[in-house]
Amino acid sequence: MIGIDVGGANLKVADGRGIASYYCPLYAGAPLTRLLEQHRARKTDPAAVVMSGELADCFSEKAEGIRFIFEAVRSVFPRAVFYGTDAAFHNGPVPQLAAANWLAAADFLKDRYPDAVLVDWGSTTTDIIPLNRFSDLSGMTDLSRLKKGYLLYTGLLRTTLPAVLRSVTIDGENVPVSAEYFAIAADAHLVLGHIGADAYTCDTPDKKGTSREACLRRLSRVVCSDLAEVGEENACGIAAQFWETQRALIRASVARAVESSKASSIITAGIGSALLAKELGGTDLSRELGPAAAALPAFAVREIALRKNGPRRSSRGGRDGV
Repeated sequence: MIGIDVGGANLKVADGRGIASYYCPLYAGAPLTRLLEQHRARKTDPAAVVMSGELADCFSEKAEGIRFIFEAVRSVFPRAVFYGTDAAFHNGPVPQLAAANWLAAADFLKDRYPDAVLVDWGSTTTDIIPLNRFSDLSGMTDLSRLKKGYLLYTGLLRTTLPAVLRSVTIDGENVPVSAEYFAIAADAHLVLGHIGADAYTCDTPDKKGTSREACLRRLSRVVCSDLAEVGEENACGIAAQFWETQRALIRASVARAVESSKASSIITAGIGSALLAKELGGTDLSRELGPAAAALPAFAVREIALRKNGPRRSSRGGRDGV
């Protein structure tokens, strides 16, 4: 059994050998099927799939994205079944497949951590999931999760700085930031030592390097400057102020979820799991799950399928009886 999570920018695969993660931007025509073919031993290999890439702006609507991902995966794994926001497996490209990856993670963990809030911090988003409210989570879309505060569109790598910051302090003065695609979260987190160049796995805004100096140059542009003008200390300050604001946003949303659900603990996953566990006083799932914690939905959907002794095909070709 192979677990697959198809995002708009990243593809993650879990199998009996371990975890594989690829930068795979669907909006840029990434070779999804070629990447998946590396993990197929036989045409009959079963696969369990979740997705969130249907929202990529290369698709006119979610239904088109769902069909594209469904057909691409099925062309490689004809026996693949797809987990939906109704917590069931499906054999067709139904609307419930849109952005169900977070629910698969919750489904897998809800019995292990029945009174915890799961915070999955990835390259693009932060999922905040009260596991003791699982019955209420079923059927939620990303829109409803945004309204509820269970989805924050801020991540460890791909978030632009002006999506979080409106101004920064430079030489003691408050300076508005430029609403341009000059720098991203990965630039700030690399300069702050939260990630190394090997973890900067997405495209850089200027299509240049991922060294510390390259990141500082991009950060300088956020205030319409360059590194020579603004100086390294101020460029580092921009990174620190970004993280201070981003951290506060995540903390506040997690605190609201803990309070409303009356959860007793916090667990963290995703590529930023270790950093976030320290900030939130939570338990880092990478200690239990290893690399699988950074690709939790792919790992989780595989485990759910295995736990149910394999998803069973319905006679209608729609929802499976699992």
